[in-house]
Amino acid sequence: MSAPQTAGSTIAPPSARIERLPGTSREHLVWTAVLSLMFLCDIADVYAFAYVAPQLRSQWGLSITDVGALTSFTFLGMFVGALTGGHLADRIGRKRTLTTAAIAYATCSILCALAPTYGVLAVLRFLTGVGVQAATSALLVYIVEMFPRTSRGRYMSLMIGIGSLGIPLMAIAARQIVPTSADAWRWVFVIGGIGLLPAVLVAWLLPESVRWLELNGRTEQAEQVADRLEKAAEARTGQPLPAADVHPAEPHYTVKHLARPPYRKRTVVICLTMFLGIFGAYGFTNWVPTMLVEKGYSSQKSLTITAILAIAPVVGALAAAPIADRWQRRRVMLVLSALVAAAMVIFAFTTSVPVLVAAGFIAAFLIQTNAAVMYAYLPEIFPTSVRGAGSGLANGFGRLAGVASGLAIAAIAEVLGFTGVFVTTAIVILAGGLIICFFGENTHNRALLDITDAAAEPAGPSRAGQAPRPSGLLPARRRLRRVRKVV
Repeated sequence: MSAPQTAGSTIAPPSARIERLPGTSREHLVWTAVLSLMFLCDIADVYAFAYVAPQLRSQWGLSITDVGALTSFTFLGMFVGALTGGHLADRIGRKRTLTTAAIAYATCSILCALAPTYGVLAVLRFLTGVGVQAATSALLVYIVEMFPRTSRGRYMSLMIGIGSLGIPLMAIAARQIVPTSADAWRWVFVIGGIGLLPAVLVAWLLPESVRWLELNGRTEQAEQVADRLEKAAEARTGQPLPAADVHPAEPHYTVKHLARPPYRKRTVVICLTMFLGIFGAYGFTNWVPTMLVEKGYSSQKSLTITAILAIAPVVGALAAAPIADRWQRRRVMLVLSALVAAAMVIFAFTTSVPVLVAAGFIAAFLIQTNAAVMYAYLPEIFPTSVRGAGSGLANGFGRLAGVASGLAIAAIAEVLGFTGVFVTTAIVILAGGLIICFFGENTHNRALLDITDAAAEPAGPSRAGQAPRPSGLLPARRRLRRVRKVV
C-alpha cells in the first residue's frame, strides 16, 4: 500500500487519500447498493400519498384543497427533517443520522395505515416527512464525502437511478392494491415500513464518513477506512497509487458562516435553485394523478398513465451518469431545466393521449436527470464541518417549495385548470436552471477542499464588517504553499 505522502511535518490526511483513488472498490459498490435501497424506500414513501390521493379523496369526501394541504404537511415535515437531519449529521455523524432517521420514518409510515381521521393522517405524514428528509440529507453528504472526486457524480446518479425504482414500484403496487377495496389504500402506507431494512444494513455495513471522523479527531478510524480502500485500489490496478495532496487540517466552520461572506452567495443561490427546482418537479409529479382525473380521465386510467410515467425517473437518473462528471454541473442543469420546461408545456396543451404520455415521460425522465446532477452538486459547495447543515438548509428550502406547491398548485388548478398548472411548473423549473447556471459555483473535477478554498480566498484587502475566516486560519492551499516553500 502507498504510504501517506509527507512534506515536512505535514501528512496527507485520509480524506485526501480517498480523493485521489483511481476509481472505486468493491466496498464502494456495497455502499452504493445499501444507499440505493435506502433512497428507494425514501422515494417510495414520499410518493405513496400521491397514488392513494384519488381513492382517499373519494372515500373521505376531501376537496382538492384538502389533498393539497395533506401534500403540504408532508413537505413541511421534510423541511424540518432537512434542517434537523443536516445538523445531526454534522453533530453525531452521517451514519448514525441515516440509521435513526430511517427507523423513524418507516415506523411513522406504518402508523399512517392505521390513521382513523384526516387530522391524524396529516400529523403522521408530517412526521414521516421529517424522517425521510433527515435520512436523505445525510445520505447525499455521505456519497459526496466517501467517493473519489472523479466518480462521485456518477455514483450519485447510480444511487438515485436505482433508488428511483421506488416510484414505479410504488405506482405499480398502488395500481394493484388500491382498486381492490375501499380501505385497501392503507396497505400502500404499510409498504413504506420497508425502510427498516436499509436502516439495519447501514448500521451493519457502512463505516462512518472519513471526513467527519477526521474533522472530529477520530483519525485512527479514518485511517483504517482509507487503508482498506487504498489496498483494494492497488490490488485492482497492480500499481502504486499516485501521491495524495498534502495539506493541513481543514478549518472548522460554524453554521453562522453560511450567512456570511464568502459562503453567503453560495447559500442563497443554492437555496433559490432548490426551491424553484423542487416546486416545478414536485408540482408536476405529485399532481399528475389528481389533475388527470380532474381533466376527465377515470381514476384507474389516471393510475395507469402515472405508472407509465413512473418508469421515467429510473432511466432518467441513470442517464446522468455519463454527463454528471464530464461537464460543469451548473451548465448541465440549465440545459436539462430548459428541456423539462418544453416537455411540460407540451404536456399542458396537448389533447392527444399518446403525445400527453410521451411529453409526460420526457419531463419525468429529465426531471430526475437534473435531480441527480443537482444532488451531486449540492453538498460539494460547503465545507465538511457544515456540509450537513448547508445541504440541509438548501434541501429545507426545497421542501418548503413542496409545501408551497401543494397550496399554490391547488389554487392554480381551481382558477386555470390542467393547462395552467403545468405551464406554471415549466416556468418555475426553468427559472431555477437560469439561477444556478449564471450564479452558481464551478465544482467540475475539483477536490472538496479546493472548492472550499475557492470561497475562502480573499478578493482583496479585508473590508470593515467582513466576517473573519474560521479560527483565524489561512486557506489550506495558501498554507500548503508556505509549507512547501519552507521545505
